[in-house]
Amino acid sequence: MSVWEVRMSNSKGLPYFFNTETKQSVWDPPSELSKEEVENLPGAKEHLSSGAGGEGRPGQVRASHLLVKHSGSRRPSSWKEENITRSQDEAVEILRGYQEQIGGDTKKFAELAKEHSDCSSHAHGGDLGFFGRGQMQKPFEDAAFGLEPGQMSDIISTDSGVHLVLRTA
Repeated sequence: MSVWEVRMSNSKGLPYFFNTETKQSVWDPPSELSKEEVENLPGAKEHLSSGAGGEGRPGQVRASHLLVKHSGSRRPSSWKEENITRSQDEAVEILRGYQEQIGGDTKKFAELAKEHSDCSSHAHGGDLGFFGRGQMQKPFEDAAFGLEPGQMSDIISTDSGVHLVLRTA
């Protein structure tokens, strides 16, 4: 019986591999496991995307986001700012400016997310990968699932801050 299982990161919205004996977490599949063994781990069917083509499982969407945190965010700090003191209204105004710059340009969205998003997903242009229902905060989930691929949401607010969500698949 394998000591590994697949879990979902709440902060990144990405699957990771957890060793139940050592309590070690790793992003990449354990090297000692074959592809078939990885696919049969507990949690693999729920959390791993099928195939290398970048397609999610049924019931999943893929989205990117641009997050602006504020002083009322559950963790008012980020990779670029240790102590975020702006108000929610100020965060919304900043996001409105980004929204205007983006227009409908998905490349511009990724550029602005990479440069300005308060989420660690900024390193990937805001890409959160595939996720299903129950894996994101409810307002974020509702926005992502309510969009068609290529559509961008208006500003939504969660416990994390204010976001623009771009559904990518």
